[in-house]
Amino acid sequence: MWQTNLLITIASFLCMEAVAWLTHKYVMHGLLWNLHEDHHKKNPSSFFEKNDYFFLIFAIPGILCLAAGIYGTYTHLAFIGLGITIYGFAYFMVHDIFIHQRFKFFRNADNFYFRAIRRAHKMHHKHLGKEDGECFGMLWVPLKYFAEAMKRKQTHA
Repeated sequence: MWQTNLLITIASFLCMEAVAWLTHKYVMHGLLWNLHEDHHKKNPSSFFEKNDYFFLIFAIPGILCLAAGIYGTYTHLAFIGLGITIYGFAYFMVHDIFIHQRFKFFRNADNFYFRAIRRAHKMHHKHLGKEDGECFGMLWVPLKYFAEAMKRKQTHA
């Protein structure tokens, strides 16, 4: 039984990357651009951004699944909610702490994976408008950035 719950949690976590990519491309750079726009400004005017509302928006499905799974009869929903919540934590750690340095941790982290996601995110932010964006994922980015990161490490070794 615990193996099934673990698989559900892992599958939910992995599916969230696709959900994040699709939501980032079509909702954040589409219908709700007005909330995401300040995240693409070069010099934010404050620590908090309107973009931070997405934290709440994305937390709701995880909370609902956790509650329905814990307090209802569909216990598998709790593990779906757990996968969503773990992804949200990973997203926060990678995006807000590692990439954007909102808190000064992991400043010197340097391996090919971290270089790849940092470079892909930098390419995403070179576009200040909602059109012509690229690299909408977070934990998995196009392979060319992993290849660049590996090549860069070899030339600096």
